[in-house]
Amino acid sequence: MDQGLVLTYSWVRRTRAQVLDFCQGLPLEVYTREHPDFGFGSLRNLHAHVAECYLWWVGNVGLGNASLAVQGQDIPDVPAMRRLFDQVDATVEEAFQKFTRLDEVYEWTHPIRGWRMSVSQRWLLMHPITHEFHHKGQMMTLARIWGYTMPPETDTDLVPPTL
Repeated sequence: MDQGLVLTYSWVRRTRAQVLDFCQGLPLEVYTREHPDFGFGSLRNLHAHVAECYLWWVGNVGLGNASLAVQGQDIPDVPAMRRLFDQVDATVEEAFQKFTRLDEVYEWTHPIRGWRMSVSQRWLLMHPITHEFHHKGQMMTLARIWGYTMPPETDTDLVPPTL
């Protein structure tokens, strides 16, 4: 396995932990409050969508695991969301063990919709990572709309490496 990917994902996990810690400190009604102008509506629903993206692309498409439909309303609070991301982490770790042809491009066909696209194992890992960071930006914006901001010393772009 490309150790750069493993290291990158460790930074992703630490960054996600900071966001989850922030969300844990919010009133539950803020974490679950829906805004009509945001896709997926709430901080919780955005988190659930991100988790589902990992489970679909890495777990289902990459590893052949059964698909898990994740609905935000089924995740009551941040501790439950952390447990869902534990499943995500286990799925990514499984991919780190089993993916042996990271850059071999192949055609994948959506099992229901029938559309085709080119993918690689590296892409299956990187797509949900970049997707997570896209939605994390939306989450931070939504939190600001609700009147909550991350502490100024916290970098949610990507945690710095540690010594």
